[in-house]
Amino acid sequence: MINVRAVPSTDERKAVYETAGNDCLEFLMKLNNETVSIELKNGTVVHGTITGVDMSMNTHLKTVKMTVKNKDPVSLDSLSVRGNNVRCIILPDSLPLDTLLIDDTPKSKKKKTEDGAGRGRGRGLRGGRGSARGRSRR
Repeated sequence: MINVRAVPSTDERKAVYETAGNDCLEFLMKLNNETVSIELKNGTVVHGTITGVDMSMNTHLKTVKMTVKNKDPVSLDSLSVRGNNVRCIILPDSLPLDTLLIDDTPKSKKKKTEDGAGRGRGRGLRGGRGSARGRSRR
């Protein structure tokens, strides 16, 4: 389960959520075609529609309005934001969080090892001290 907590926002119409760990990345990867605002560590605010999020949390957006701190907004067709520059992502109020936060990734079952392979030198049919390797037997 993902830990999500609401963070107070200066604008009452916006809800800001923070999640922790890899669950955050999995959640963000489900946000394709959602319009969000991304606040960067340098104070820049990027508003656009997510086209994809990769494993480094790099976020690719289309129809972007970028507002650099203390400057006029700039409109762009597309923009990629490096993941380590993101301070927070402001989600729309209409986002169905309860369905997006459900962990729907299939769980992989652990395979049993045969003949003790991969469990150290002294178990199973193989491994152990064995005979002298590299020397001829007499």
